[in-house]
Amino acid sequence: MIRALLAAILFTSPAFAADMSVFVRNQRSDGVAVELFSRDSAKVWPGGDKVYLIRPKARKSVPISCEPGEHICWGAWVDGNDKVSAGVGPDNDQPCDSCCFICTEHSTETVDLAE
Repeated sequence: MIRALLAAILFTSPAFAADMSVFVRNQRSDGVAVELFSRDSAKVWPGGDKVYLIRPKARKSVPISCEPGEHICWGAWVDGNDKVSAGVGPDNDQPCDSCCFICTEHSTETVDLAE
């Protein structure tokens, strides 16, 4: 009986999210907007129709909570002009070979946005 109860608890426990950081270095002379998109679900960071705004030549670290092993891609664009974009773009619809990473607990991923 106790084993069955422990097994039920084990299999009904929610998966634990990983906490990690994304460090964005905006090397551009324009401010940029950045969003992060999960390739494994519909999750978007920061979500809620918001974006991370990074001033020209500024750096910003943003904490995210994600599922370990989840594939995450970044999209960035000039603030106010989404036709000038990088990564997967503002709509997560651009091809990109080097703008994705895997969610790993207690890690930091760096995104460099060059001029």
